[in-house]
Amino acid sequence: MATSWWEVQVLGSPALEDAIFWRFDSFGSQGTASQMRGTACVVKTYFPQHRMELLDLSALALLIKQDALVYDQPSPQIWWTVIEEEDWSKSWKQHWQPEPIGDRLLVTPAWLDPPADNQRLVLRLDPGIAFGTGAHPTTQLCLESLEMRLADPGEPVTLADIGCGSGILSIAAILLGAQRVYAADIDDMAVNSAIANRQLNQITAGQLAIVHGSLDTLKETVTAPVDGILCNILAEVIIDLIPQLPPLITPQSWGIFSGILLSQSKLVAETLEQHGWVVATLWRREQWCCLNVRRSEV
Repeated sequence: MATSWWEVQVLGSPALEDAIFWRFDSFGSQGTASQMRGTACVVKTYFPQHRMELLDLSALALLIKQDALVYDQPSPQIWWTVIEEEDWSKSWKQHWQPEPIGDRLLVTPAWLDPPADNQRLVLRLDPGIAFGTGAHPTTQLCLESLEMRLADPGEPVTLADIGCGSGILSIAAILLGAQRVYAADIDDMAVNSAIANRQLNQITAGQLAIVHGSLDTLKETVTAPVDGILCNILAEVIIDLIPQLPPLITPQSWGIFSGILLSQSKLVAETLEQHGWVVATLWRREQWCCLNVRRSEV
């Protein structure tokens, strides 16, 4: 069956070659090769695209750079590209089926109908290359946390989704009862994907505002502080964002932060606590975790 592959290359010190091989293997690589380029070594590997999200690749790159620090070697250069095969689209669609998440949601590929006996909220999705299909542990943890938060909202709830990717969290929030969501991503393709998925789920721009940009752009877009923050990115990005959040939130706001490796959770939690948040729960799945937080009582 034809598929599409992530080709990952690492250019660094030959002393890192074995460590890089080990990291690739631990993420399930499907073949690895290396060659010398001058005094440096290029290590190359391949992953089936449907098994690796961009978040996984970013985490892999972070771990390899951490290994370089441990071995007292210069930080390597890491990059990845998609190697297309003619039938990849059909193959990928065959792999992705409707997936129940939590108690209320059914994430359904745009090209399929939900089961006839479905009683769940149907979230239709065609992510393209944007992160967020519902298959990744961090996305699932966020969706389950969001379902818990919106189980009995009482008052109308407004949210901000920082790094929205395919828009899956924002769309789920509207389906679960949020009144309005403001979403942003710095990637043009992610924004286009989120807008397409908004339309696919018959959600209006008035309910879900999607903008291209960073947190600063989001601050300019919101009309009032939001009740909750959604952020499924990477730990180092979250740590940088945390001090910048106060203008966007209320004293009673809550947050769902994921994209965090278990080994990074302590640092993220400490940074949150230093900036007025209380970590209520830490949910984990595989090597990933999700922090459910709220503002400290004044």
